[in-house]
Amino acid sequence: MTARSIRGAAAATMAGALAVTAAACSNPGGTAAGAGGPKDSAVVGIAYEPETLSPLLGYGKDGNSKIFDGLLAFDGEMRLKPALALALPRISDGGLTYTYTLREGVTFSDGVPFTAKDVVFTYRTILDPKTNNPSRTELDALKSVEAVGDDTVVFRLKYPYAPFAERTVHAIAPEHVAAKQDVNTGAFTTKPIGTGPYVLSDWSKGEKLSFKANPTYWNGAPRVKKFTMAIIKDDDVRATRLRAGDLDAAILPPNLAAGFEKDKAKKTYAAKTYDYRTVTLPTHHTVTGDTAVRRALDIAVDRQTMVDKILEGAGKPAYGPVPTDSEWFAKGTERRHDLAGARKILDEAGWKPGPDGIRVKNGVRATFPLWYLSGDKLRQDHALAYASDAKKAGIEIKTQGGTWEVIEPRMKTDAVLAGGGSPGDPDFDQYLLLNSALAGDGFNNMAWYDNKAVDKALEDGRRTNDAVKRHAAYSTVQRELVKNPGYTFLTHIDHLYVVNDNWDGLSTQIEPHDHGLASGPWWNVEAWSPKGATK
Repeated sequence: MTARSIRGAAAATMAGALAVTAAACSNPGGTAAGAGGPKDSAVVGIAYEPETLSPLLGYGKDGNSKIFDGLLAFDGEMRLKPALALALPRISDGGLTYTYTLREGVTFSDGVPFTAKDVVFTYRTILDPKTNNPSRTELDALKSVEAVGDDTVVFRLKYPYAPFAERTVHAIAPEHVAAKQDVNTGAFTTKPIGTGPYVLSDWSKGEKLSFKANPTYWNGAPRVKKFTMAIIKDDDVRATRLRAGDLDAAILPPNLAAGFEKDKAKKTYAAKTYDYRTVTLPTHHTVTGDTAVRRALDIAVDRQTMVDKILEGAGKPAYGPVPTDSEWFAKGTERRHDLAGARKILDEAGWKPGPDGIRVKNGVRATFPLWYLSGDKLRQDHALAYASDAKKAGIEIKTQGGTWEVIEPRMKTDAVLAGGGSPGDPDFDQYLLLNSALAGDGFNNMAWYDNKAVDKALEDGRRTNDAVKRHAAYSTVQRELVKNPGYTFLTHIDHLYVVNDNWDGLSTQIEPHDHGLASGPWWNVEAWSPKGATK
């Protein structure tokens, strides 16, 4: 679960949603498709907004930021390709040195040339402990970064870190602007300048992010001239506004996306993801911190029914952060639904049914609260189904909806229906999710999970580029989660997007949890071509 994606959701209010969609309806920002010409603007409805727009604080770390570029980027198949770099890096010194040659003639949107010093500034600033970047540990392997002239950057690592090249999709900030401000509070955090295909024209927090095409973009000016992301937290409101014509596209849960199947003017795009829903089981709660309770819940839950009923088949059961169809998944760690087995575990651990059927041990009732984000129907439905399954085993779960401002202070002791997941390398998500040293660090390790074997495996996995050793390390992590699950992983979710059929060039990537903002069919909006436009 990334701090960026979760905290961003907190600012998305219903009032903001209604305001922006009303504005979008009155003037969505371009020639309407039905007004005799091609449409050159798009308004899309997403659930979350970023906390910041500064790459120095974590924005754009996984690419697709629209305002910025990284040295590299991902294509539609999630393969690395050059962006600000002229080619993929030259790797030497046993995997400890990465050398990038930069593309010539690139400028920031204010006209100032992009050079190697901007890359050095970005990475050095992120690594500075004074910078409030929640993802700094993702660059733990980086020892130094230096410029060789204006067109070459050399990264040196402390240890061979296999996925380092994927870390260089990180957005690059302009030194000439950001270095003159407070990195954590300066104007650059909300009024950024980058090299990307779009320029931020307005950010009404809780309502919308508006972009205009960068006419001097190094890879060609986008055909979609105006692009607006409407921040609409509530799933039902997004669907309603899409149907009313206020939005050109929206991310929707399966049951709401199904309502547009007969609309010939719209297309539905399904993206495979690493996005999971999970229940945190806080170590610091008497009930959820008990290993027997954790193990019982892990097999009491009926994951397949959640996929069938809640996701309507748009997903698959989750047994950990790694999807079952990933090359990194540890075969044999699947958990079958076994209510009788769950009851047996609890019986043997001394959790005996009380008069009302709820189990008790040493005077402690097997009950705990479970929070979910208000307005997120998928999370609510997962929470209710989980509570229903748990009750059959004799565990009482009290579900409650709330904003992240309400939920965050309670995370040390209260369970949360959370989300997370990152494609690519297993280090990307698992280190932040499970490392005991990160317990209580914002939204990292929300369950305060503490397992020394997992800690060691996580370090082993990130400190070698030997494929066999890495697979062994992440298999260990997954098998330890069977023995002592600090989270109950429920489902991996396919993302569904309903889009007006006005453009060519749409596609989807394999997506992270942080959907809608940098992902969705608009991950490459700069490459869209309005239907009816002259090629």
